[in-house]
Amino acid sequence: MSYQVLARKWRPHSFTEMVGQEHVVRALSNALDNDRLHHAYLFTGTRGVGKTTLARILAKSLNCEQGVSSTPCGSCSICQEVDEGRFADLLEVDAASRTKVEQTRELLENVPYAPIRGRYKVYLIDEVHMFSDSSFNALLKTLEEPPPHVKFLLATTDPQKVPVTVLSRCLQLNLKRLPADKIQGQFEHILTAENIPYEAPALAFLARVADGSMRDGLSILDQAIAFGGGKVREDDVKSMLGAVAVDRLPDLLHAVHSADGAGVLAQIAASAEQSPEIADMLQDLLLLLHRVALLQVVPDAADAAWGDIGPIKQLADLLPAEDVQLYYELGLRGQRDLHLAPDPRSGFEMTLLRMLAFRPATSPDGTRVVAQTASPAAASGPGRSTAPAGAAPTTSASSAVSGRATAESAPSVTEAGERCDWHELIPRLSLGGMSAQLAAHCSLDEWQDDRLKLHLDPVCGGLIGSLAEERLQQAIDNYCGRHVKLVFDTGPAEAETPAQRAERKRCEREAAAVTAMQGDPLVQALEEKMDAELIVDSVKSRQ
Repeated sequence: MSYQVLARKWRPHSFTEMVGQEHVVRALSNALDNDRLHHAYLFTGTRGVGKTTLARILAKSLNCEQGVSSTPCGSCSICQEVDEGRFADLLEVDAASRTKVEQTRELLENVPYAPIRGRYKVYLIDEVHMFSDSSFNALLKTLEEPPPHVKFLLATTDPQKVPVTVLSRCLQLNLKRLPADKIQGQFEHILTAENIPYEAPALAFLARVADGSMRDGLSILDQAIAFGGGKVREDDVKSMLGAVAVDRLPDLLHAVHSADGAGVLAQIAASAEQSPEIADMLQDLLLLLHRVALLQVVPDAADAAWGDIGPIKQLADLLPAEDVQLYYELGLRGQRDLHLAPDPRSGFEMTLLRMLAFRPATSPDGTRVVAQTASPAAASGPGRSTAPAGAAPTTSASSAVSGRATAESAPSVTEAGERCDWHELIPRLSLGGMSAQLAAHCSLDEWQDDRLKLHLDPVCGGLIGSLAEERLQQAIDNYCGRHVKLVFDTGPAEAETPAQRAERKRCEREAAAVTAMQGDPLVQALEEKMDAELIVDSVKSRQ
């Protein structure tokens, strides 16, 4: 006996065997059991989700010798003939090959005649959207008022092309894309029944590649079984689909985080040698970032389908959450614009270069700025800044108060614990959110050895002991390369906090702007000749 592909061998023969589509199965089952059948059904959905299969099961349920029900026996002659595709009263038509109006009229000529064997004559028209306008018009009247012994079952992947006059005459049932976990579960069921060894990560990968289509998934599974010599293994599946390069993605993110431009290009070049699809690589990179973000928010969110989660956990511990979000956003933009690039590889490289060029940073007053990262250079200290760990920044974001970028070297803290400028240190800590607010409302009192004493503005006294303090502590430890004990004092302070300095300079700029406008000849002329008045409170600083 010749081999039968899995998609045909494991085609469902009853509603209970359907995977997914519970909402459609429930509607059809209740209609059959309660004798509330419509004369025309329209099944819509993407390819390979079960439209034609459901139509055939419905035809079997209507004509089973045991009676009309949602559970056809499957053993009577009619059920077997439907399963084998030779039931005389089930007329399957491919609309793509019968687009002429003459062919449609020929098809409808036999509608008035009673069925040969069954209770109902069932017309199953697949890809009905391929009908011409004339064919649809020829079908309308019959579709609206067919004889009692006729049922129309229409299927299409593009319901937008079906005229509204046809849609209004049908009961439309929309089939959804199948989730990857349901496809994987069906894979496991089939392989277990077929006594074929498999690895769960390989099935998870195949289920994701299926893109919501069970038929596509089973076709790829057939290919994987043949490629693996009767086994479905993860390495074989990735090699078959050209996805070996996926294993390089964690190293690629490590290189991005370290601002190692040469390393990023080397990883891309090594992946390109394995001939992967660049679009798929970018999609897999986005999936990896999604999993990293999940672990950062919900550490127990790991799924068995992820395979080895060790590299993902390392990335979740290494990458700041804001960096992961920024990388994901840049990756989405790169995916959207990939077709506009001169070639896919250059578009992918440009996406990674953008991840190298931009890092989230926060100014002392809480304003989010984009800071550039410098090229990696040999430097001591594991402290994290807007440049990568261990790198010596050549440029930095200037104070957000002035809004100007100035080249300056990083403030240093010697082993002896020399005091540094708190206003210069904060931008180097790469703080964000409430931790940035906490630092902006502090002033440096003293820094002796491994003890840092800060005066905190009483308005932010509630941040003591919170997660903001913990993150500020961690940022200072990382910057200094050793543990520095933070001590907060909420009493009166002589030094100005970064937030107070920002507010003072804002007021100074607004006052200077008001003075300049009052001295402007045009403003003075308007005041004298047109009785105009300068509203001082409307002058606001944009910096």
